[in-house]
Amino acid sequence: MKKHTYILASLLLVSGISLAQKSNLKRANKLFEMRAYIEAAEMYETKERNQEVLQNLADSYYYNANLQKAIKVYRELFVNYGDSIDIEFHFRFAQALKGVKDYKEADAHLSKYYNQKINTSAFIELTDQTTPHTFKLDQIANEIGTNSDFGLSFYGDDKVAFASTRNTENPSYAWNKLPYLDLYSGTLSKDGKIENVMPFSDEINTDSHESNAVFTKDGKTMYFNRTNNTRAKTEEERIAHVQIFKAELVNGIWTNVTELPFNSNKYSCEHPTLSKDGKTLYFASDMPGTLGSFDIYKVAINDDGTYGTPENLGNTINTKHREQFPYISDLDVLYFATDGHLGYGGLDVFRSNSVNGSFDKPVNLGSSINSNLDDFAYAIREKDNQGFVSSNRSGFDRLYGFAREENILTKYLVEGLVQDKNSKALLPGSLVTLFDDAGNVLQDSIVGVKADYLFKIEPNKKYKIRGTRKAYIPQDVEFSTDSKGKIQHNIYLILESFADAEERVKENEKGDVQVELDKIYFDFDKSKIRSDAATTLDVLVDLMKKYPTMEVEVSAHTDARGNDQYNLELSKRRAASTLEYLVSKGIERNRLKSIGYGEMQPLNNCVKEGICDEEAYDVNRRCEFTILN
Repeated sequence: MKKHTYILASLLLVSGISLAQKSNLKRANKLFEMRAYIEAAEMYETKERNQEVLQNLADSYYYNANLQKAIKVYRELFVNYGDSIDIEFHFRFAQALKGVKDYKEADAHLSKYYNQKINTSAFIELTDQTTPHTFKLDQIANEIGTNSDFGLSFYGDDKVAFASTRNTENPSYAWNKLPYLDLYSGTLSKDGKIENVMPFSDEINTDSHESNAVFTKDGKTMYFNRTNNTRAKTEEERIAHVQIFKAELVNGIWTNVTELPFNSNKYSCEHPTLSKDGKTLYFASDMPGTLGSFDIYKVAINDDGTYGTPENLGNTINTKHREQFPYISDLDVLYFATDGHLGYGGLDVFRSNSVNGSFDKPVNLGSSINSNLDDFAYAIREKDNQGFVSSNRSGFDRLYGFAREENILTKYLVEGLVQDKNSKALLPGSLVTLFDDAGNVLQDSIVGVKADYLFKIEPNKKYKIRGTRKAYIPQDVEFSTDSKGKIQHNIYLILESFADAEERVKENEKGDVQVELDKIYFDFDKSKIRSDAATTLDVLVDLMKKYPTMEVEVSAHTDARGNDQYNLELSKRRAASTLEYLVSKGIERNRLKSIGYGEMQPLNNCVKEGICDEEAYDVNRRCEFTILN
């Protein structure tokens, strides 16, 4: 009886443990749905590491920027369940790897994700050479050591507004265990500190999150984010959405706080910014109709205070991933943060110019402002080349001021035209090649109808540029760059044709450029080079040694007398024999080509046996030397 009691107790204990495990996993999943990632990760770490647990655990670390742990768990996930993992995990794993600058492994996952070759290192090198500006960043001093300040914007002539977690009396946010965000105003001192910091009134700051304030030019209207107090159930999770609110300054007090009409409890609208004329509001949203995650939208602000219908900026700007934190400068340039366009890792800041009412292809602002982590909330006064950006590169959201300068690397270039030396005519179709000092080809281009070329180059380098064209003598020009000297080079490539440079080179009626030599004679029915023929061919040897890039086709022709096939084979042997003689005299084989045409290319009408005299047939028995290059 006692034995059966022990068995029953053991079964009850195992059953209880199993139920507790399932209950705890359900609790962890609930926390994950609510984006309480720190607590969720703690619970997942105690669970059996099946595919669901590993996916959610890795994502919990990823979304909380704990990248080293995220990478470790993602790697475990792919090792154990690689074939059954959703493709989106490749993207997040790659972003985590970029966060620690492991671009090689990140590119492997991104290449699979995009189904095309991704080379982040090459992208970074190119971007740093071509992005329009460079930035000098200075972290804005944080006098009370708060864990999160971001989203600084201009406020009047000398004020700034920003979001911060410095109010420790606020409730803690489950996502990151920091206090809820409030909006603050202040002035920026010359030594980089925010002074006279004051929270906005309770009309603006509530028990929820407030952030990303933007102001009209007169300073009397503010748009800002506020997180909904109620959580809405989506298809996948239960979350609190962000909404855009408007407030008015009345007698020095912010009041009349109203929600914008296109907000919804089913999706978020966030990060408002205004056009220079105040007639268009730009914002980010994951409303129905996005390409995926958050997209940038615009909406008209009508004269009567109503709003138009939000318009998605389209797939030039937006991707299936995050496009957020738009900012429209006084020059109508759109700046925004995204992880959907190729970048350094996390959110990067991009710019896009307005052209005929549409925004052109976004340009990454480069490594002087973007890091391998999140960089966002960019704002600038274009005329002063000064502004602000936010970044979590230090491990926490921080504010940075910046000074902007033109990217000197974009100024390093070599350009010019390709012309004929004697006629001065432009030579479209010519090849221009740029070499480094080791002779490696860096860039090349076939010039167009204007015969012009332009190559981007780098400081402190030595280069050679070469112009080549069929039947022309190539021209090489060497030059160098340095950071304090000449950075732009205008080099005209002046090419001389072989026909102008050498009396023996002529252009025939068909446009072929040929080296005219005395006639080469072969013994009857033979292909061996005779001594008199060798003397003639030595003239060609000297010419080809004078021009080491010259390439020549050796062709042999017979008259129409005799068997067609026999004549063809004989001409092939004679052409090949001529080529071998040239090679024996030191001409590289790859500069020569031999071909026998038999009786197929007569120079006159002697196309049949018995219709011409010997002298007329003799015209067609010949070797020709056509310049190929």
